[in-house]
Amino acid sequence: MANNMLRSGMTAPTGYAPHGLATNQSLAAGEEPLLRIRSVVKTFAGVTAVDGVSLDIRAGEFFALLGPSGCGKTTLLRMLAGFEVPDQGQILLNGKDIAQMLPHQRPVNMMFQSYALFPHLTVAKNVAFGLNRMGLPKSEVDGRVAEMLALVQLKGFENRRPDQLSGGQRQRVAMARALARRPKVLLLDEPMAALDKKLREGTQRQLQELQRSLGMTFIMVTHDQEEAMTVADRIGVMASGQLQQVAPPRELYEAPASRWVAEFVGDINVIEADASTREGGHLSLWSREAGSIVAAAPSHDLAQSNICVAIRPEKVRLFRSASAAGGEGTPNLLPGEIIGHSYLGDMSLYQVRLVTGMVIRVSVTNAIRRETGGFEPGERVVVSFDPEDCVILER
Repeated sequence: MANNMLRSGMTAPTGYAPHGLATNQSLAAGEEPLLRIRSVVKTFAGVTAVDGVSLDIRAGEFFALLGPSGCGKTTLLRMLAGFEVPDQGQILLNGKDIAQMLPHQRPVNMMFQSYALFPHLTVAKNVAFGLNRMGLPKSEVDGRVAEMLALVQLKGFENRRPDQLSGGQRQRVAMARALARRPKVLLLDEPMAALDKKLREGTQRQLQELQRSLGMTFIMVTHDQEEAMTVADRIGVMASGQLQQVAPPRELYEAPASRWVAEFVGDINVIEADASTREGGHLSLWSREAGSIVAAAPSHDLAQSNICVAIRPEKVRLFRSASAAGGEGTPNLLPGEIIGHSYLGDMSLYQVRLVTGMVIRVSVTNAIRRETGGFEPGERVVVSFDPEDCVILER
């Protein structure tokens, strides 16, 4: 943790104690979570927005709630903040149920998507607003404002107004104001949605370093998968008011728990299979879409039919002939034709139509600077992928 602070040039303000938290781990057996959400339900006009969500979040964790619009993630965040009251369930913070507490009574603060800065107040007065409402002495308020502005690298901006700042600077003012009250949990509602791509990437790194240097628990809502994968220790994917999977970014991407999660998180090829037989550590499958497929067998039992094989585009390789791909006996060699190509700088995306008519997406890294050597539309190719790169899912 200290190394992160030194690299970023940040120092944790007085009153914060960094946690020695190993990232990308699930809650250990017997570990007591800071925040415990238990069977929470929230409905609006008969429509269930959050449907029996249960979740544990540890102290010092950066947790992301990810999902499409209308999935319930913002409603859940607003219940944590106290702006909505659950119809059922508990929200326990350090063992105390805060579900019925007013927002200002709970040690939680929220940074809004719009930033909600007061346009008529200076930067310093915006940061001080919540502290003044707490009735703190002026000397303490001034000290915390200076501390927070130094933390977000806005020292010298005290007397500017929000309309004199860039989007990234306004975001940091909102962050400083949210942190000034020293909450146990900071809630972030789409914190980078208003920033352009380049600024968003830089802000993601700063936000991650800030969270690690403070050792505070951050819970962020986002619909941006890349953003969640970049900053979060664990991600909870929501759909239709329910948590579909909670996992570290790598596990979520490489081992999705369902077809819905696989198709929502990143790009993926899904091949439906009609039948399968287990042979040792592999499954032999038959698909009308792709013919014979061999995949690594999952550790759990599956039905012999109504399953599918999921393969990420970057796990698929392209060859100009079957012999170049390994020749006879090599599993998962599928002939086809290039029907589309997109050049994205660091990679090229190809669409390959198999002889069955199914289209497979292939991602190829542009590791060598060259003008020729790639594949062209109309070219006959062979698609190949390893059994171990296949994920078996129920339909």
